Amino acid sequence: MSQLSSLVLRRVGLGLQRLGLAPLSCAPAAKLSTALPVPDTSPAIQCTKLFINNEWVDAVSKQTFPNINPCTGEPICDIAEGAKVDIDRAVEAARGAFKLGSPWRTMDSSARGALMYRLADLMERDRSYIASLETLDNGKPFQVAHAADLGLSIQCIRYYAGWADKIHGKTIPIEGDFFTYTRHEPVGVCGQIIPWNFPLLMCAWKWGPALAAGNTVVMKPAEQTPLTALYMCQLAREAGFPDGVINMVPGQGPTAGAAIAEHYDVDKVAFTGSTEVGKLVQQAAGRTNLKKVTLELGGKSPNIIFPDVNVDEAVELAHFALFFNHGQCCCAGSRTFVHEDIYDEFVQKSVARAQAKTVGDPFIATTEQGPQIDEEQFGKILSLIESGQKEGAEMMCGGGRHGDKGYFIKPTVFANVQDNMRIAREEIFGPVQQILKFKDTSEVITRAHDTDYGLAAAVMTNDLNTALQVSNSLRAGTVWVNCYDVFSATAPFGGYKQSGSGRELGEYGLEAYSEVKTVTIKVPQKNS
Repeated sequence: MSQLSSLVLRRVGLGLQRLGLAPLSCAPAAKLSTALPVPDTSPAIQCTKLFINNEWVDAVSKQTFPNINPCTGEPICDIAEGAKVDIDRAVEAARGAFKLGSPWRTMDSSARGALMYRLADLMERDRSYIASLETLDNGKPFQVAHAADLGLSIQCIRYYAGWADKIHGKTIPIEGDFFTYTRHEPVGVCGQIIPWNFPLLMCAWKWGPALAAGNTVVMKPAEQTPLTALYMCQLAREAGFPDGVINMVPGQGPTAGAAIAEHYDVDKVAFTGSTEVGKLVQQAAGRTNLKKVTLELGGKSPNIIFPDVNVDEAVELAHFALFFNHGQCCCAGSRTFVHEDIYDEFVQKSVARAQAKTVGDPFIATTEQGPQIDEEQFGKILSLIESGQKEGAEMMCGGGRHGDKGYFIKPTVFANVQDNMRIAREEIFGPVQQILKFKDTSEVITRAHDTDYGLAAAVMTNDLNTALQVSNSLRAGTVWVNCYDVFSATAPFGGYKQSGSGRELGEYGLEAYSEVKTVTIKVPQKNS
């Protein structure tokens, strides 16, 4: 194995451990290289239609849209383009599957869990194919898709499968001759709209709690990356889910997505994506049937690095926090605050790390960074890079296109960034690191809060008092200390402020998918 390949695999292994995947990968880098299968660089595209009522169907309009390969900018295939009328069909199927007396409603909760375990087993069986499909459609490195995206997705489905027969209410000793108990009942038809940065994982995050709680689902995948979500429907049918429980309608946000948010027969909507669109989803729910809403939105997360750290380790961790998934993470550590005592050394080493990053074909084992998702996002990132230069930040490396085709951008590092610059305030969602300088703890906490977002944050220090003070002070849904992007299906995730509402994952993730009913029965005599 070449020195470069060993280095890349070591960094992938470190990243996977930080993602909480050590139990799945057992990830010494040397073992990781032998454990990875050879990717299929041209996976067969099996699912391109709408999935409604357990059947593959064309859109009513017969229209399709091209699915684009971000590595080349060329079409992969054509996907059926659902619209409002197709959402209506899917909601009708989901409503039928949810009616009283249906196979889904009368199924034992343990049997629901067994279906979900079977789905996870099928994902494990087809893990290499699904990872290849995700890499083709999204552009993320195959080794990351296989270990991280598939690993976390399978873990999530299995975790919630275990919850299916453990969702229950309580008996409550109220005053008088009454017997009172609560039931945790499914909400009903759940509309789910997922993003393009983690297509499979977001599908698992949404399906897991919804199905465990006994709901039915109508999902719209991102138009940029529908392939793995559609294939999940194929596996769900093979697993044995009843007709109408799971429905998938690819299409555009302003049509299919808006139809879900506005639908009077959708009881709950979950959306992951931009804050701008999240506001539209919440407004649509409010002006129609006041459906329950959970939102996981944007972020501009502070990563605060104190002077007592090992600088080399801090540089590598901060690089991972920003550049993982090509910077296309809602929780990316996109405001890197570094103490003035180590600032110059940190910047110098961060630039060297960014310049050493391997950018290119995501199917090649040595690749660390693939393309951005599409031309629109590519242009937005380059525009924000240009704004950083115009506003006086010092661009230390990168700043332009990598190669001559596809949507690749050179890893970029800015120094001497000020809080009022666009690159310090707007979500770039790309491989652009902004490094800011701070002097003391109270100052950096105040500056960390100077944002509309509150999704995540991180603290790097060897001082326990500092770690506790800062992590308990930051208004963010997740705070990592001396780590970053550590995820598990067991731990909740969600944001403060304009980063969203509600929580996904863990026991908390079930709350939005259940209604609590109180039942009180008059009895002749109450006995203790």
